[in-house]
Amino acid sequence: MWVKKNFSFMNIMRFTGWHILWITIYASSVTALHAIFHDYWIEIPWLPISIIGTAVAFYVGFKNNQSYDRMWEARKIWGAIVNSSRAWGAAINGFVSNQFTKEKYSAEELHSIRKNLIYRHIGWLYALRSQLLIPTSWEHTAQGGQIGKLNKRRQKRFGVGLLDDIETKSNLQCFLPTDEYDRLINYKNTATQIIDQQGRDLKDLRNKDLIDDFRHMELQQILYDFYVHQGKAERIKKFPLPRQYAFSSNIFVGIFIFLLPFGMVTEFHGMGAAGPWISIIFSVLISWVFVMMELVGDYSENPFEGLGNDIPMLSLCRVIEIDLREMLGETELPEPIPAVNGVLM
Repeated sequence: MWVKKNFSFMNIMRFTGWHILWITIYASSVTALHAIFHDYWIEIPWLPISIIGTAVAFYVGFKNNQSYDRMWEARKIWGAIVNSSRAWGAAINGFVSNQFTKEKYSAEELHSIRKNLIYRHIGWLYALRSQLLIPTSWEHTAQGGQIGKLNKRRQKRFGVGLLDDIETKSNLQCFLPTDEYDRLINYKNTATQIIDQQGRDLKDLRNKDLIDDFRHMELQQILYDFYVHQGKAERIKKFPLPRQYAFSSNIFVGIFIFLLPFGMVTEFHGMGAAGPWISIIFSVLISWVFVMMELVGDYSENPFEGLGNDIPMLSLCRVIEIDLREMLGETELPEPIPAVNGVLM
C-alpha cells in the first residue's frame, strides 16, 4: 500500500515512462506522414473520435470502479480479521479457566494452554498471507515477456521484495510446535488446517472442563468467522475481475490512441505550418491520461499480488501479533512493519 500523499515524478515515470515513449513516437510518426503526404491525406473529423473517447472514458471508469471495489473489499476483510483476532485473544484469556474443572490446573498450565491457542492463531495469519501471495495466471508477475520481468522488478522495489519474504516459514516455526509445524506445513491449504487444529484443541478443552458448552460454542463461532474471512479473501484472489471486462478496456483504449493523432493533426492543421507539430503535445498528453487511467484500474484489481498497490497484509499481521502477545503479558515484542520506498507491505 502506498503511504505517501503524492507520487514523485520518478515514480510516475517508472510506472508510465515506457508508454509515454511509444505514444510520442507514434504521434510524431503520424504527424511526419501528414507533412510528407499532405496532398493525399484523408482528413478524419474530430467528432467520431471524440465520441469514441467519451465511450472509452465511461468504460474505463466502470472498470476502475470495479477494481476499487475489489481492493476496498479486501481491506475490509483484513479489517474484520483484525477485529476477530482481538476477540479471539480476549475470549481465550477470559474463557479458559478452572471455573468448571474438578482438578485444578496451575496458573502456568493455564497460561501455556492460552499461549498455544493464541500463538497458533498468529501462525494462521502468516500462513493465510503467504497463500494469498501465490501468483495466479492473470496477475502481472505471472505474465511472460517484458510485462512479467518489469513487474518482478517492481515487486522487488515496491512489493514483497522490500523485505526478505520468509515470514511464513520463520513465523510458523515460532508459533507452532515442531511436530505440529511439520504436519501442517505439508497440507495444500495450511491456513485451513490450522483452524481445524484449533477446533480439535477446543474439543479437548471441553472434555477437560476447561470451558463449558456455552464458551465452547462462542469460541467455535469465532473460528467460523475466521473461515468466513479466509474464504472471502480466497474468493478475491482466485476469481479475477472478469477478463472480458478487463481485457476489453485495453482494446478500447488502444483503438482510441490509434485514432487520436489522426484527428488532432487535422484539427491543428488550420493553425499554420507549426500546427500539426504542436498537435503531438496534445496527442501525447490525452493518450497518457487514458493509459494512466487504464493502468491504475489494471493494477488495483488484484489486491493480493505482492506489488505496491496491495493490501498491507504483513503490517496487519504484525499489528495483530503485537496485540495478542500483549494480551498474554509479553513485553519483548517485535517492532511494527515500517514503510519502505513509500510502500507499506
